Amino acid sequence: MAREPLSLVVTTFNSAGTLARCLDSVPFADEIVVLDSGSTDATLQIARAHGARVEQQAFAGYAAQKQRAIDLAAHHWVLLLDADEALTPAAATSIQRELAAPRAAGYRLPRREQMFWMLQPRGSRINAHLRLFDRRHGAMNDTPVHAAPRVRGRVRKLHRAVFLHYGEPDIATKVRKLNDYSSGMATPARAAQARFLRTRMLLYPPLFFLRQYLLKRYFLGGWAGYISAASGAYYVFLKYAKLYEARRAMQAADGAAPRTP
Repeated sequence: MAREPLSLVVTTFNSAGTLARCLDSVPFADEIVVLDSGSTDATLQIARAHGARVEQQAFAGYAAQKQRAIDLAAHHWVLLLDADEALTPAAATSIQRELAAPRAAGYRLPRREQMFWMLQPRGSRINAHLRLFDRRHGAMNDTPVHAAPRVRGRVRKLHRAVFLHYGEPDIATKVRKLNDYSSGMATPARAAQARFLRTRMLLYPPLFFLRQYLLKRYFLGGWAGYISAASGAYYVFLKYAKLYEARRAMQAADGAAPRTP
C-alpha cells in the first residue's frame, strides 16, 4: 500500500528498559530518529540495533529537545513517541491506512496509561495526544514539562490508533515524576501570572480526584485506579503550592510583603 513515508522520532535518556518495545511497535517506520541526552546504559546500543539514526546533545528542555529531534527527521510526516510508549497492532494498522491518503495535518492518538501494576481499564476514558503530524505544519509549543506539538491546520482523532504508556511501574516512580514535573511548572513567569493560587490549592485537587475517579471511571481499575487518581490530585496540589511558594519568594526578594490573590 503506497503511503506517505514516516519518521519515528524518539528522545531518550537511560531508556534501555523500554526503548526496544517502543521501536519494535513501529516496524513500518521508514526512518527512526533517536536523540539522546547522555545515556549511560544500553540505550544507544538498542537504538542502533534497531537501525536508528542516533544523535546526541545535552538536554535542552522538554520542548527544545523534542523539537530538535523533529528537525532531524528526513520525512515530512512524523510519529513522536516517548521511549516508554508503544503502539498497539491496531494503532499501527490505523496509522498506515491514514498515511495512504492523509485527511488532516495532524492526528490525536488515544493513550492508555500504566496504572502501576496494570494498564488503564478499557472501560475508562483515555486522553488523546497529538503525536502524528506533518512537521511542515507543526512544531512543539513552549509549555514547560508537558510540551506538545501544535499544528496549523486540521487535526483529527484516530480512534483506533491506541498507544500505550508504560511510564509509571510503581508508586515511587510516580511520586518522583510528580515532584520533578511540579517543580518544572513553578517557573517565575508562571508564578507571576497565576491567579487565585490559594483557592486553586484548596478546591482543585479534590475536584480533579472526582473527575478522574468517577467521570473518567478510574474506579474500574480497583486500587490501582484509586491510587492513580489520588496521586494525580496530589500533583495538582503540588503544582499550585510550588507556584505559591515561588511567588512569595519573588515578593520577598523585591522587598514587598508577601501576598497572593
